[in-house]
Amino acid sequence: MSRLGIDVGGTKVALRLERSGAAAGAPAQQTVFTWPREGGVAADMDALAAALAALRRPPGDPVTSVGVALPASVDAEGRVRGWPNRPAWRGLDVRHRLAALLPGAQVRIADDGDLAALAEARAAGCRDLVHFGVGTGIGGGVVMDGVMRPGTARGSCEVGHVVVDHRGDALCDCGRHGCVQALASGRATLRRAARTLGRPVDFAELRQAWADREDWAVEVVTTGASALAAAAVSLAELTHPEVITVGGGFAASLPGYVPAVAERVTALRRPAGPAPDLRVAALGALSSLDGATLLARGIGVDSPAPQGR
Repeated sequence: MSRLGIDVGGTKVALRLERSGAAAGAPAQQTVFTWPREGGVAADMDALAAALAALRRPPGDPVTSVGVALPASVDAEGRVRGWPNRPAWRGLDVRHRLAALLPGAQVRIADDGDLAALAEARAAGCRDLVHFGVGTGIGGGVVMDGVMRPGTARGSCEVGHVVVDHRGDALCDCGRHGCVQALASGRATLRRAARTLGRPVDFAELRQAWADREDWAVEVVTTGASALAAAAVSLAELTHPEVITVGGGFAASLPGYVPAVAERVTALRRPAGPAPDLRVAALGALSSLDGATLLARGIGVDSPAPQGR
């Protein structure tokens, strides 16, 4: 028997196959493929089927469980309600399609940010954690007592849509004003830099200016870091995590970004309030795939699971 983790992205997909039974000691097999540029859902499913077939070659034990990390909005039945990166997937029954490709397998689907939080909690060795993934947008999730919250059956924990500026004019991609994503994401920070300088700014320029401590770069980055800190402090008041992790490509590529967030968290928190350890996320780009693999094992879904990988 085997378990499969799938991390579905807007442009590429990562898969990890863990074998059990007689082959339990064998290393996991892993592969990555890129979605086809054309052909819609049919082409996507053909590409996924081909990747699964290649990963399982030579054919081994049947896959008994699948964990899927998905950045789309999905209903309780596994049907996509919306996904800006692949709009053709709207209405797609992901659980049904995967069950057809892997007959007999139990398919579990969860938000990629929630699963990243689950994996980070396991890596940190703690049962209560808040995770922020700061990239083009902001994802992440909450783990309480070793379980993703609010849970896969009730939707994802959209930490990027915590409102931190109800009077602000920063428009989020969701259509609302004041979300932390509208202020602290990589896309939002570059927009703010362009407004400050009156011209387009790419990430390389921002990164260098931040490293050189140029005034404009410090201002635009710390504005976002302050917004993220406000969201972190607010979530800490609700969930009392042991650890808050900050990852994602944008955060990881700006030296000193996470300490800047931590400094503002310290300034914002109540003296008698929660005081979680805010740190750099441990797993980097693998967090969602690690979480999908945990989901395939049934960890972190309905009941607390013992710690340790």
